[in-house]
Amino acid sequence: MARKYFGTDGVRGRANATLTADLALRVGMAAGLVFRRGEHRHRVVIGKDTRLSGYMIENALVAGFTSVGMDVLLLGPMPTPAVGMLTRSMRADLGVMISASHNPFDDNGIKLFGPDGFKLSDAIELEIEDLIDQEFARKLAKPAEIGRARRLEGVHARYIEYAKRTLPRNQSFDGLRVVVDCANGAGYRVAPEALWELGAEVVAIGTEPDGLNINRDVGSTSPAALAAKVREVRADIGIALDGDADRVIIVDEKGHVVDGDQIMAVVAESFREDGRLSRDGIVATVMSNLGLERHLKDIGLTLARTSVGDRYVLERMRSEGYNVGGEQSGHIILSDYATTGDGLLAALQVLAVVARRERPVSEVCHRFEPLPQILKNVRYRSGQPLEAPSVISAIANAEEKLANHGRLLIRPSGTEPVIRVMGEGDDRDLVESVVDEVIDALQRVAA
Repeated sequence: MARKYFGTDGVRGRANATLTADLALRVGMAAGLVFRRGEHRHRVVIGKDTRLSGYMIENALVAGFTSVGMDVLLLGPMPTPAVGMLTRSMRADLGVMISASHNPFDDNGIKLFGPDGFKLSDAIELEIEDLIDQEFARKLAKPAEIGRARRLEGVHARYIEYAKRTLPRNQSFDGLRVVVDCANGAGYRVAPEALWELGAEVVAIGTEPDGLNINRDVGSTSPAALAAKVREVRADIGIALDGDADRVIIVDEKGHVVDGDQIMAVVAESFREDGRLSRDGIVATVMSNLGLERHLKDIGLTLARTSVGDRYVLERMRSEGYNVGGEQSGHIILSDYATTGDGLLAALQVLAVVARRERPVSEVCHRFEPLPQILKNVRYRSGQPLEAPSVISAIANAEEKLANHGRLLIRPSGTEPVIRVMGEGDDRDLVESVVDEVIDALQRVAA
């Protein structure tokens, strides 16, 4: 069955255009009906980031859920991983996060979590999709069974305590000057407070959301502001979250960016030293640098690769028993503690290693030398460019040239008519040459 509403990470679209109040209402009704299982009083928790459209979508979802008899607990602005944690902790039947993650403010989305705190399976999403366009009149709750809604207090402190408990009991960041960039998003309250409570000297930026400035020139997708502030205040480390705080990028004391690949290496080595690594390896996507894979091999660990998307990383982790995984973009999943990527938890683990080793972040977080990696895109109008004989031949020729000195990855975008060509290897000139060969072949077919 083709997907009409759900994408790779929930329902997402331009606010008040694709993602309307009416659609949010119907998603609430449909999801509520699917998760009404048993005779108990059902409840759903709803969190959101700081987008202006969050108010509209939140109220529409409340109307939808209550109309089918579910009670609603409103969390206000909270990180996506906090919603997953609270869904499970509060024995809710369903969790909802209103966010478009790292996208601009005019996009928004609806992410759904099951009672176990994990994002929904494809099968359940399709079940909800099947109901969204149906007539609800005969499925609504009776007047006496309509749900209630109330806003919860103290949930920020609950999440902060949960995050702190992922560290050793006496862990302190005393003496560390930390700049944290919250992207004017969902982590703007909890992240600075958690770091301060752990003893750090905190300089916070991206903590003045106005509904329109989420991810604008701040956060993990725009680390220049963080790097500048780290150098300005001579901080030991910079931490950049994205709009819903499920990803993190680190900046060292020199202002250099540390991506998700390096973070995963730091965490994996630390977990193994402490006897916490559940398997001798981690899970990452096909986009992770070959340098990471070689480094892990050198220290006796493996790298299991998946398709792009944190949900695929998590699926592999759950099915094969890994407890560390993530993406180069900064989604770091520590499944002993969280059911999705958690930027704050990952940052705390890195800080713990820095504090223990008493070495600069530039040393602690530079675990390997990344191989030159080149990514280029080709936009096409229609058809299947990758099936053209000339393109197939160009790809085969490029792979032969790289041989054992690198790798070539070609994949269509899941959201737009774009083909992404990524090459990496020991020789930058060679990588650029083979990528350009494939790009040229694709452009001739796509023209």
